[in-house]
Amino acid sequence: MTGSQITMLVAMVVYLFIMIGIGIKMSQKNETVGDFYLGGRRLGPFVTAMSAEASDMSSYLLMGLPGLAYLSGVADVGWTVIGLAAGTYLNWLFVAKRLRRYTEATGSITLPEFFSDRFGDRQHILTLIAALVIIVFFVPYTASGFAACGKLFNSLFGVDYHAAMIVSAIVIMFYTTMGGFLAASTTDFIQSIIMSVALIIILLFGVRMAGGFDAVIENARALPGYLSFSQTYNAADGTSSPYTFLTIISTLAWGLGYFGMPHILLRFMAIEDDSKVALSRRVASVWVVISMSAAVLIGIVGLGLSKVGVIETLTGNNSETIIVKISQFMSTYGIPAALVAGIVLSGILASTMSTADSQLLAASSSVSNDILVKVFHLNVSQTRQLVVSRVSLLLIAVLGVVLAWNSDSSVFQIVSFAWAGFGGAFGPVVLLALFWKRSNKQGAIAGMLAGGIMIFVWKFAVRPLGGAFNIYELLPAFVVAIVINIVVSLVTAPPEKAVTDVYDKVKAM
Repeated sequence: MTGSQITMLVAMVVYLFIMIGIGIKMSQKNETVGDFYLGGRRLGPFVTAMSAEASDMSSYLLMGLPGLAYLSGVADVGWTVIGLAAGTYLNWLFVAKRLRRYTEATGSITLPEFFSDRFGDRQHILTLIAALVIIVFFVPYTASGFAACGKLFNSLFGVDYHAAMIVSAIVIMFYTTMGGFLAASTTDFIQSIIMSVALIIILLFGVRMAGGFDAVIENARALPGYLSFSQTYNAADGTSSPYTFLTIISTLAWGLGYFGMPHILLRFMAIEDDSKVALSRRVASVWVVISMSAAVLIGIVGLGLSKVGVIETLTGNNSETIIVKISQFMSTYGIPAALVAGIVLSGILASTMSTADSQLLAASSSVSNDILVKVFHLNVSQTRQLVVSRVSLLLIAVLGVVLAWNSDSSVFQIVSFAWAGFGGAFGPVVLLALFWKRSNKQGAIAGMLAGGIMIFVWKFAVRPLGGAFNIYELLPAFVVAIVINIVVSLVTAPPEKAVTDVYDKVKAM
């Protein structure tokens, strides 16, 4: 191992130990299950905003977006960014404050619990269905995060994939198990800062090495359709093809996913004061726009670096390693530069860990609080329930390690599918629960099932037909789920007075 590799590794190991330290510190603040899963509803506006977006972005911010821009230009990645930015803002604008007030009024500490509390579901059918949806989509999603960490250390330092993956998983398990929601949120806040620093450093260094911003843009302009929002560049043959209106709508649909993301909605539920939601919304929206724009620019700059021979030309999935390649080149400029490169690579690690910890927490809450306590009525003290919560988290993490054992497992296909799953199954239920008084338990159950099932049907049976059917499965699933929810609610009995009284109370706040 070279001196620059050792320096980068030291920087990343220090970062991991800081995360562990935060977990130990935050463990002192967890006295109840509510503290463990919701932080006692005492998150400040900045931590709420930045931790929500860090847990959202995952590794596609520092790997997926730059890689996509590098290969195909701005159309595909640009419309994706617009959809995600709009979804982020609208979620904070319409859902955050109302959800915070509603969950406090009902005493709900998890999203599945809120669904049953909102609709007067005393049998907790909604809790069970929602908990199973979370487990189905989050366990493999968490596994993909573990796999990404293993692949990062393996590609950089030649460390055995399985050893690197297990160590990374242990670190995430440790600080999340010890500190719960507060540890996950605090580390996510720090990780969002590291991710921001990584983007800025790579962007500035890359522009300089590529010969300046004008040279980068001139190189991009020379490629047909590369800088167009109505055409996409085909790297394989150097040609362009139309980016159709149907494809644009399908890509923008990524923004619908935000309304159903459990790990993001939990941040809304945990903010200390709903009057501070507006500040959190501004911080989150600005950070998302700037960070995603920087990620896209890095992809364009990376293409310029390949043109001048600084890094090799990347093809296929290798384009997602663009930041890793630039960091490795940076580390050859001496120990200080290698230390900075280590910080950048810690940003990639942070983007993965910040999502994995939130997913672990949401999945474990589904097992311990939602299924064991709410559905099967496990009657235990707060102390014992806290133990059950931590044991559930550990077991789910171990299952994630098992699923991530194959080093060839896909990361981003799982991310896309899980995003669609939560958006289709939960998004319509959340919106109607918060903003339509007539929505009832039967409609919510039917809508949630329809959205979840449609994700599988469209992904594996309809979308392969191609043509007009080749659209992101989230869009048809979301539409079907919200229509069925409304229709079933209207043809069945209205919700009971106790349920509508709570709705009126929250609406009047």
